[in-house]
Amino acid sequence: MTTVAALPPDPATVTHLLYLHGFRSSPRSTKAQQMAARVARDHPRVTWCCPQLPPSPTAAWALIEQTVADWPRAAMAVVGSSLGGFYATRLAALTGCRAVLLNPAVDPARDLAAHIGEQTAWHNPEERFFFRPEYVQELRELAVGPLPDPARVLLVAATGDEVLDWREMVARYPGSPQRIVPGSDHALSDFVDHLDAVIEHLRLAR
Repeated sequence: MTTVAALPPDPATVTHLLYLHGFRSSPRSTKAQQMAARVARDHPRVTWCCPQLPPSPTAAWALIEQTVADWPRAAMAVVGSSLGGFYATRLAALTGCRAVLLNPAVDPARDLAAHIGEQTAWHNPEERFFFRPEYVQELRELAVGPLPDPARVLLVAATGDEVLDWREMVARYPGSPQRIVPGSDHALSDFVDHLDAVIEHLRLAR
């Protein structure tokens, strides 16, 4: 396990937390539920939101914007997994909020171009949706450049990720604190082992 780029002092505490799931996933993901339980137990003052994101990236981003429209920018944070990490990166870039990225998708337009067509929901195989060709262009349009305040963004990347390349993640977030997990997998099945570090970075209100 390696961690680099120590966080600068920041007295602000987070009172609003958004969790963004990945492609084909949902608020029922193990990581989302573990995070929700930890927030409810130890940080009852924190407003928690984990919406079901629509397949269209444009629609997903519109929902994200609507969700945080009234949230205090200085006291909000986001956690994003996989494709949710791509959206979380955009949110952090535009608002300056604190963020944690869990095996984030660095170039989802490239990666998801191979998944155009009918898809099944991970947590309910009977639920189906269609990933349309135009969604790839929507992802391109949502991409952002370097983060204006990289120290506020924590990367958690597993070297055993079987879907995405952790080295691309490391290269994408220079200057950010990086928690490199030996082994593990794309789902971060050992996420509970990293919750303390995630919570510490988020600086949630108690």
